[in-house]
Amino acid sequence: MTVRAHRAIQEAEVVVGYKIYLELIGKLLAGKEVHRSGMREEIERCRLAIGKALEGHRVAVISGGDPGVYGLAGPVLELLALEPPGQPNLEVEIISGVTAATAAASSLGAPLMHDFAVISLSDLLAPWEVIEERLEAAARADFVTVLYNPKSHGRTEQIARAREIFIPHRGRAAPVGIIRNCRRQGEETVITDLGGMLDHPIDMLTTVIIGNSRTYVQGGYLITPRGYRL
Repeated sequence: MTVRAHRAIQEAEVVVGYKIYLELIGKLLAGKEVHRSGMREEIERCRLAIGKALEGHRVAVISGGDPGVYGLAGPVLELLALEPPGQPNLEVEIISGVTAATAAASSLGAPLMHDFAVISLSDLLAPWEVIEERLEAAARADFVTVLYNPKSHGRTEQIARAREIFIPHRGRAAPVGIIRNCRRQGEETVITDLGGMLDHPIDMLTTVIIGNSRTYVQGGYLITPRGYRL
C-alpha cells in the first residue's frame, strides 16, 4: 500500500470493498461506514460507492494491489460515464498502489528488468481462447510473463495449459518464480523452473513469473539482464 492510499483510507467516511481486502486493512476501518461484499459483486460495489458519493460522503473503494490493474478504477469510471445528465460531477482520484507483478518481482530479485507481459488466467471476464492466444504471443515474443489468478478451486487446468504453451519456446529449465501472499503475512517464495513449477502449491493468492530466454538464477535471486555492460 502506498502512503497516499493509506492516507485516503484514513480520510474516507465510507469504505467499500471485497471482504478479504477489507480484512487486511481492518485497523484502518474503525469509526467508518464499511460495506463488504464477495467475489463477482464488483459492479454492485462500484454502484454503491457512487451512490454514497452522490449523497455527499467521501468514499474509498478498495482494490487489491493497484486499482488500475485488474482493479475497480475502470468500472467506477465506466459507471460514472453512464450517469444521467444533471447529476453532480463527482471528483474521482485514482490512487496508485503496488500491483502483484512488481511486488512479487521485488521479493524474487529482479525478474522484470526487461520487457514483460502481465496475463490473467481467469476466464470469468475473458474467453479462454483469447487468453491462450495471449499466452502464445507472450511466449513466442520472449516476454518475461507474469501470471495473475493462476488457479482456483474451479479452475485447475489453466496453469497447466499455460505451462504447456511456454515449454516449446523456453524449455523445461526456464526459471520460474512462484510467490504466495506477496508482501503480506505468511509470504512464501519459491524459485523453480517450467518443468517443476506444478509441483508447488499455486492458488488465487499466488503470482507466477516465468523468465525469458535470458533470465537466470544467482544467489537465490531471479535475474533478467537489462543489457548493461558489466
